[in-house]
Amino acid sequence: MSGGAEAATTTAVVVRLKLSLLRNGLRQSGGRRAAFLASAVVALLFAALQLAGLIALRGHPHIASVAVLGTAVLALGWAVMPLFFPGGDETLDPSRLVMLPLRPRPLVRALLAASLVGVGPLFTVLLLAGCAITVAHGTAAYAVSAVALVLALLLCVALARAVATANIRLLTSRKGRDLAVLSGLVVAIGAQLVNFGMQRLGTAGLAQLGPAADVLRWVPPASAIGAVDSASRGSWGTAVAQLALTAIALTAVLALWARSLTRLMTSPDASTLPAGGNAGRGRTRPDGRGGLARLLPAGRTGTVMERSLRYVWRDPKTKAAWATSLAIGLIVPVFNALQGTGSVYFACFAAGMLGIQMYNQFGQDTSAFWMVALTISSPRDAYVELRARALALLLITLPYAVLVTVLTTALLGDWPRLPEVLGLSFALLGAMLATGAWTSARFPYSIPQEGYKNVVPGQVGLAWISIFGGMVAAALLCSPVIALTIWTNVSAVGEGWTLLLLPAGAAYGATLALLGLHLAAPRTAARLPEILTAVSKG
Repeated sequence: MSGGAEAATTTAVVVRLKLSLLRNGLRQSGGRRAAFLASAVVALLFAALQLAGLIALRGHPHIASVAVLGTAVLALGWAVMPLFFPGGDETLDPSRLVMLPLRPRPLVRALLAASLVGVGPLFTVLLLAGCAITVAHGTAAYAVSAVALVLALLLCVALARAVATANIRLLTSRKGRDLAVLSGLVVAIGAQLVNFGMQRLGTAGLAQLGPAADVLRWVPPASAIGAVDSASRGSWGTAVAQLALTAIALTAVLALWARSLTRLMTSPDASTLPAGGNAGRGRTRPDGRGGLARLLPAGRTGTVMERSLRYVWRDPKTKAAWATSLAIGLIVPVFNALQGTGSVYFACFAAGMLGIQMYNQFGQDTSAFWMVALTISSPRDAYVELRARALALLLITLPYAVLVTVLTTALLGDWPRLPEVLGLSFALLGAMLATGAWTSARFPYSIPQEGYKNVVPGQVGLAWISIFGGMVAAALLCSPVIALTIWTNVSAVGEGWTLLLLPAGAAYGATLALLGLHLAAPRTAARLPEILTAVSKG
């Protein structure tokens, strides 16, 4: 069989395979079929509205900048999509085809054709068509737009495939699942950035997009839409150069994709190979702990702190919760400050978001809590356990809360209020450590290891009581510091006492935290069987 016939046969088989996967997936359940149809309708409706909106803006003096930037953002979405949604398309995993007698180049053509089947490519076609039509003026420009649309679409799809193939070992590992869990955070942060950008554009106008668009019109695939705009203005040399740049980029991405496929299909999986001889490297303490763990205290306190920090780094659900708190704790005060609508007191939001991580401390252990329970034989052991977990949280929370507070204060230029805001943050953090330790013992609940839910069905009420009840209690415990802050701001006598709010808030927060730990320790030691039962339901 000739090379062309082989490629055509492979392409037809892979496209039919993609259609079969879609069809069989919809047959699995009525819920999945309804979810797919609903998402498809919403996506296509959004794309159609965007297409109509772009066409309606034809003739706007800055519409070319919008079209170029829109294409660049679309390509970026295709590039990062496989990293955060590795399970969204079964055909993104070429390792399933390793045992078949397929050559890389025919396989590239086949997978590229299969990638054009689905809602995503249709959504992309509608948006690219809107970007191209809105800048096309004249018959020749429309002819260029047809070529530009095909090149831009193929480059977007090839980019997604190349990224997925180059990172397929990562995407099918535990770290890949971590990225999938964090995808919601990325979407949330992106939505905040888009909202901020739209507000800035609403006040400053679309002219702000000009400098960025001038650069991106030479970056594929946005350069393809730039070529349509150049052809409309009669700059044929520029249009040809931009189209050629897009074609060269497409060729380069396809070559990199083929190279990654060859390496993937001919080299062994590194996870099946024996580990190297690096286990003995690095300095260790006599107790066997090395790396950053050497800096932690000795004994049970250091061991528990290290275990808690490992949860933050390795456990997908814990990592996602921490990443969300860190991001939102920074976004809310800083973005409001940048928009000129914020207050320096918004910086306390960072301490509040991170303090939530103290709640349900034993839930992250799941059924493995039995090993922790075996080491607790007295309220003193329970106190040391809770104190170590609180200290691990403070290692991250304290410097981060200070950073957010200083950054917010700098953006607003309200330096005289820095001591009182830091004092409030420390008091709030101490109160949340206290209530978090108590609710962890009194209202523990299980966190499922699989799926996106953070609470096992049947324990939602416990989670609400633990988190929101604890937050309300923490706010009430902070009322003396809040009242003192108000007094220093409204009273002429209290104006000179502002600097004392920092040490007063820190001391008050530390006192609350220690008192909460002492109160929670006896309850924890007395309720070990109940806690184990509650956190083992996931």
